[in-house]
Amino acid sequence: MPSPLAYSFRAELLPWEVRRDLWTLVTLPRDVSEEIREVVGDLRRGFGAVRVRARIGATTWSTSVFPQTAGGCYVLPVKRSVRDANRLDVGDEVDVSLDLVL
Repeated sequence: MPSPLAYSFRAELLPWEVRRDLWTLVTLPRDVSEEIREVVGDLRRGFGAVRVRARIGATTWSTSVFPQTAGGCYVLPVKRSVRDANRLDVGDEVDVSLDLVL
Protein backbone atom coordinates (compact mmCIF):
# COMPACT_ATOMS: atom_id res chain seq x y z
CA MET A 1 0.00 0.00 0.00
CA PRO A 2 1.45 3.43 -0.95
CA SER A 3 2.41 5.86 1.80
CA PRO A 4 -0.10 8.67 2.44
CA LEU A 5 2.88 11.00 2.00
CA ALA A 6 3.67 9.79 -1.55
CA TYR A 7 1.62 10.64 -4.63
CA SER A 8 1.78 9.87 -8.34
CA PHE A 9 -0.29 11.49 -11.07
CA ARG A 10 -0.23 12.61 -14.70
CA ALA A 11 -0.67 16.30 -15.56
CA GLU A 12 -0.15 18.81 -18.36
CA LEU A 13 2.89 21.09 -18.25
CA LEU A 14 1.51 24.64 -18.21
CA PRO A 15 3.15 28.05 -18.64
CA TRP A 16 3.38 30.20 -15.51
CA GLU A 17 2.32 33.66 -16.62
CA VAL A 18 3.74 35.69 -13.71
CA ARG A 19 7.38 35.60 -14.85
CA ARG A 20 9.12 37.21 -17.84
CA ASP A 21 11.12 34.04 -18.52
CA LEU A 22 9.28 30.85 -19.32
CA TRP A 23 8.46 29.15 -16.05
CA THR A 24 6.23 26.10 -16.05
CA LEU A 25 4.11 24.20 -13.58
CA VAL A 26 1.73 21.29 -13.22
CA THR A 27 -1.50 21.40 -11.26
CA LEU A 28 -1.96 18.62 -8.71
CA PRO A 29 -5.26 16.72 -8.89
CA ARG A 30 -7.97 18.01 -6.53
CA ASP A 31 -8.03 14.80 -4.45
CA VAL A 32 -4.25 14.89 -3.98
CA SER A 33 -4.39 18.60 -3.08
CA GLU A 34 -7.14 18.00 -0.52
CA GLU A 35 -5.24 15.12 1.08
CA ILE A 36 -2.03 17.15 1.27
CA ARG A 37 -3.95 20.00 2.91
CA GLU A 38 -5.34 17.56 5.51
CA VAL A 39 -1.96 15.90 6.16
CA VAL A 40 0.07 19.09 6.58
CA GLY A 41 -2.50 21.09 8.55
CA ASP A 42 -0.66 24.05 10.09
CA LEU A 43 2.79 22.85 8.94
CA ARG A 44 2.64 24.94 5.76
CA ARG A 45 5.31 27.55 5.16
CA GLY A 46 5.10 31.04 3.66
CA PHE A 47 2.46 31.48 0.96
CA GLY A 48 0.99 28.11 2.02
CA ALA A 49 4.00 26.23 0.60
CA VAL A 50 4.51 22.55 1.36
CA ARG A 51 7.99 21.03 0.95
CA VAL A 52 8.19 18.06 -1.43
CA ARG A 53 10.64 15.83 -3.23
CA ALA A 54 9.46 15.66 -6.86
CA ARG A 55 10.33 13.33 -9.72
CA ILE A 56 9.62 13.61 -13.43
CA GLY A 57 11.32 11.04 -15.62
CA ALA A 58 14.80 10.36 -14.24
CA THR A 59 15.02 13.80 -12.59
CA THR A 60 14.41 14.21 -8.85
CA TRP A 61 14.58 17.54 -7.04
CA SER A 62 13.57 19.26 -3.80
CA THR A 63 11.04 22.07 -4.06
CA SER A 64 7.65 23.12 -2.72
CA VAL A 65 4.08 22.98 -3.96
CA PHE A 66 1.92 26.09 -3.58
CA PRO A 67 -1.86 26.55 -3.40
CA GLN A 68 -3.24 28.35 -6.49
CA THR A 69 -5.85 30.11 -4.37
CA ALA A 70 -7.28 29.64 -0.88
CA GLY A 71 -8.71 26.13 -0.88
CA GLY A 72 -7.62 25.52 -4.47
CA CYS A 73 -5.36 22.88 -5.94
CA TYR A 74 -1.63 22.97 -5.34
CA VAL A 75 0.79 23.63 -8.19
CA LEU A 76 4.30 22.26 -8.66
CA PRO A 77 6.84 24.53 -10.40
CA VAL A 78 8.90 22.59 -12.97
CA LYS A 79 12.25 24.25 -13.60
CA ARG A 80 14.02 24.49 -16.94
CA SER A 81 16.69 21.90 -16.05
CA VAL A 82 13.93 19.31 -15.45
CA ARG A 83 12.23 20.19 -18.75
CA ASP A 84 15.53 20.07 -20.65
CA ALA A 85 16.65 16.76 -19.08
CA ASN A 86 13.34 15.16 -20.05
CA ARG A 87 12.86 16.98 -23.38
CA LEU A 88 9.58 18.51 -22.23
CA ASP A 89 7.68 21.54 -23.47
CA VAL A 90 4.51 23.39 -22.54
CA GLY A 91 1.48 21.22 -23.23
CA ASP A 92 3.26 17.90 -22.70
CA GLU A 93 1.67 15.38 -20.35
CA VAL A 94 4.07 14.31 -17.60
CA ASP A 95 4.09 11.60 -14.96
CA VAL A 96 4.85 13.15 -11.59
CA SER A 97 5.82 11.51 -8.30
CA LEU A 98 5.77 13.58 -5.10
CA ASP A 99 6.86 12.79 -1.57
CA LEU A 100 5.91 15.23 1.18
CA VAL A 101 8.82 16.41 3.31
CA LEU A 102 7.50 17.10 6.80
